[in-house]
Parts: sequence; structure tokens; C-alpha cells
Amino acid sequence: MSDFSDIELLKMFREESTRKTAFTYLVKKYQQKIYWHIRRIVITHDDADDVVQNVFIKVWEGLDNFREEAKLFTWLYRIATNESITFLNKKRAQFNIPFGEVEFQLSKSLEADVYYDGDEIQTKLQKAILTLPEKQRIVFNMKYYEEMKYEEISEVLGTSVGALKASFHHAVKKIEEYVKEN
Repeated sequence: MSDFSDIELLKMFREESTRKTAFTYLVKKYQQKIYWHIRRIVITHDDADDVVQNVFIKVWEGLDNFREEAKLFTWLYRIATNESITFLNKKRAQFNIPFGEVEFQLSKSLEADVYYDGDEIQTKLQKAILTLPEKQRIVFNMKYYEEMKYEEISEVLGTSVGALKASFHHAVKKIEEYVKEN
């Protein structure tokens, strides 16, 4: 894989002769990070694969209009987050799942996913995370697993740093409670 910077990839993408190559490099550069970000939201491998495909289709269609006001990875994460939330909302509607029960369904999906290989502690943590409201879950995953800075998360989610810190703090407390009780 080539080590092109995001700026170089964008420049290559804007040239018709190198557009496909640039996009291939962009996908290779970000596919794994985007996959795991999505996987932590939608839980199962198959669902994550579907959402990843949708994300990169949107990226292909929208990259010409990317204004570089944000970092490329921030823009990609925003698309991935929005597509994941849209996917979960469609799933809720399709299966008539009440809003509060989607996390229960995701927890069941985690246990049934043949691609999930977490041990008992990891499974308990994932189940604890799934008890969180959607926004807290996303903030926790981005901060804990992806080690993103609050400023980066703020750009992705369009939320103030203070609100994100509060969300993360509440998420940690709820996870601690869940682990103690279960």
C-alpha cells in the first residue's frame, strides 16, 4: 500500500486519470478503521460490511464536493456514523423494534455473531456499552477504542467538547455500574 497523505489523495482524486487509483488507496487507508467504527455501532460483521459499502459509495459520490474545511478522516467518520445510525433506524422500523429495545437486540446479535471472538470480559464490556444511549455509546467507542481526541469527535458529531466530555463521563459511570451488577 502506498503512503499518500490525504492531501495527495484528494489531489489525485480530482485528476480524471488518477481518480480510481486515488480512491483505491483511500479505501485501503481507511477501510479497516471505518469498519471497526461501524462494527462497534451496528455490532455484527455482516451489517458492518453492508454499511461500509454504503459509506464508500457515498464517499465516491461526494468526494468531488469535499471542501477540505475538515480533515478527510473526520469527514469519513461523519459519513460512517450517520450511515450506521441510519442503518439502525431502518432496522428498528423494518422489524418494528421499540426505540429502547434495539440495544437488547444488538446484544443478542453480538452473542450470535460467528465473527465475534471476544472473551468473557470483552463480551461483558460490549453488553455494558450496549446499555448506553446511542450517542453515549458512539462517544465512548470513539474515545475508548479509537483514542480520538474530544476535538476530533466534536468535528465528527457536531457536538461541543464539553457535551462530549459529559457524555463520556456518564457512559463510563454506567458501564462501571453494569459491570459491578452483572
